[in-house]
Amino acid sequence: MSRTISAVPTPTADPFAMSFALAFPALDPVAIEIGPIAVRWYALAYVAGLVIGWRYVRLLATRFSSGLAPRQVDDLLVWMALGVVLGGRLGHVLFYKPEFYAENPLHILYIWHGGMSFHGGLLGSALAIYLFARRHGLSPLAVGDLVACAAPIGLFFGRIANFINGELFGRVTEVSWGVVFPGGGPLPRHPSQLYEAALEGLVLFALMLVLAFAARADRTPGALTGAFLAGYGLARIVAELFREPDAYLGFVVGGATMGQVLSLPVALGGLALIAWARRKRAP
Repeated sequence: MSRTISAVPTPTADPFAMSFALAFPALDPVAIEIGPIAVRWYALAYVAGLVIGWRYVRLLATRFSSGLAPRQVDDLLVWMALGVVLGGRLGHVLFYKPEFYAENPLHILYIWHGGMSFHGGLLGSALAIYLFARRHGLSPLAVGDLVACAAPIGLFFGRIANFINGELFGRVTEVSWGVVFPGGGPLPRHPSQLYEAALEGLVLFALMLVLAFAARADRTPGALTGAFLAGYGLARIVAELFREPDAYLGFVVGGATMGQVLSLPVALGGLALIAWARRKRAP
């Protein structure tokens, strides 16, 4: 759909200063509706991320010596879907709104109302990969490396869905590409969802692609997983500088958001895993 351009006042000391901002496109969060059944863009984003990621991992399994047969990737898809959804939901419950869900436990099941945490999904995925690898007699790090290469695909689609839903928008800004979001008041804001789609999705996917095929980091089990964790953590910390903190949390520690607080150990853990993998490979 097309966007309209509107002149709106921006947060500046000059009361007469104006800048052009993009009005949020009239996009329905429901992509398909058939009778009582409504399929939301957010659900389609998860499906797209899992399905395209599954096909990509099948391709990587034929190129790398991970021990993972392409047919086993089909089984891995089921494990990953459970890990992402259950971990993502529980992460949101525990990291972001523990008091609310403690008082309203049935709302934990209301996934269609939104509320998924990447960091919870990461923990759920790690557990799913470990259990899957143990079941099939594979190296969890080798399997994790393949999944890490595909993970940015899901992140990209998820952030695009956040933008369509008009949620998780950025802070008030004066930049000319600022967007006036329906739930963000009259002032233009950074389209931080698109920043995250670019950093966590496109840039991180390209980085993993180069490391996997050009640098052949797949020969060092754990290195690709570490690169993904470090890359995501850094991308999320940077993107959160433009993202509006959650209204029910605000800034949590020294001007940092919850996303930054949770992403710092992810980035450091990724760097530590890279160092460990390189030392282990060294003769």
